[in-house]
Amino acid sequence: MRAAVLHEIGQDKLEVLDDVEAVGFGPGKVRIRIRATGLCHSDLSAMNGVLPQPAPFIPGHEGAGEVVDVGDGVTGLKAGDRVLVCWLPACGACPSCRRGQTHLCLAGFMNAGTPNFKRPGGDVFGFAGTGTFTEEVVVGAGCAVPIPDDVPFEIAALIGCGVTTGLGAAINTAQVEAGSSVAVIGCGGVGISAVQGARVQGAAQIVAVDPVASRREAALRFGATEAVSPDEFADARQRITAGEGFDYVFEVVGKSATARTAYENTRRGGTLCIVGAGALDDHFQVNMFELFFDEKRILPSMYGGGDVLRSYGRAVELWRAGRIDLESMITHRVRLDGINDALDQMRSGTSLRTCVEL
Repeated sequence: MRAAVLHEIGQDKLEVLDDVEAVGFGPGKVRIRIRATGLCHSDLSAMNGVLPQPAPFIPGHEGAGEVVDVGDGVTGLKAGDRVLVCWLPACGACPSCRRGQTHLCLAGFMNAGTPNFKRPGGDVFGFAGTGTFTEEVVVGAGCAVPIPDDVPFEIAALIGCGVTTGLGAAINTAQVEAGSSVAVIGCGGVGISAVQGARVQGAAQIVAVDPVASRREAALRFGATEAVSPDEFADARQRITAGEGFDYVFEVVGKSATARTAYENTRRGGTLCIVGAGALDDHFQVNMFELFFDEKRILPSMYGGGDVLRSYGRAVELWRAGRIDLESMITHRVRLDGINDALDQMRSGTSLRTCVEL
């Protein structure tokens, strides 16, 4: 089986190999033939060590495909079913799940420490317990979520992570109010989804902030009312909010420096929503006086901040209704052999989402 493998953390190239085997199939498990997978910035973060992940590993967690086989005890799924890969399945029994915060369930993270591939040289892990830069993957049944027949695999793959994360940040976590002012810092696939979520919620002004001109241009097509470089952000704040700051600011980069910028550009009493996944040793700081005096809400948003199954369904319905544009988010398409070119495109900011077709 072919798969793209990172041998050591810190390497910037993947090796496409044909001697990989998906392992672990048995009771409660599902084997999926991957048909499409998206590149998410979290894959890069795992490769460079920002996000903890044992190696060697196969990146990819934003995938969709067909069920090949189901293990004993699996109900509701059968061979031939079209599914998307959920990298953070809810167990339904832990305290977070019982409280209705299924996106905080840790069961999925436990899968990341168990190898689900092997090569002649030894075990290989799948990123986030999945690893979709491959032709087949074995995952728990909860990771295989059926998708309607009218949803293409590449669209389902995006819904599996980036779209759900960005839309959910605006709709579930921040609960953007109609008529409000919004700024989104970082306009890759997740940031563009946050822009679309703010538009769906009825925000009056949506300012996209990104250093890459092509991403700023894209943000305007997806619903931003204005798009500026980081150097122009202060001027936009002055013009649009009379210097007060935005009602909602979304940080979709995952760095303390941009989080601080987001905080400073949030109005008193407004909401700062942290969407980007950052490093363990990168600390965001506020002083105790401003924390008290400005009363700004700081809301982290994990995987869209809501029940992921409900969020998947909502994304599908919004897409069907033409309220969000998912097709245009796919700016590049490659086969597995082109995975390293796709990673370079993401690093340079020239792509929003690249679809790897398998």
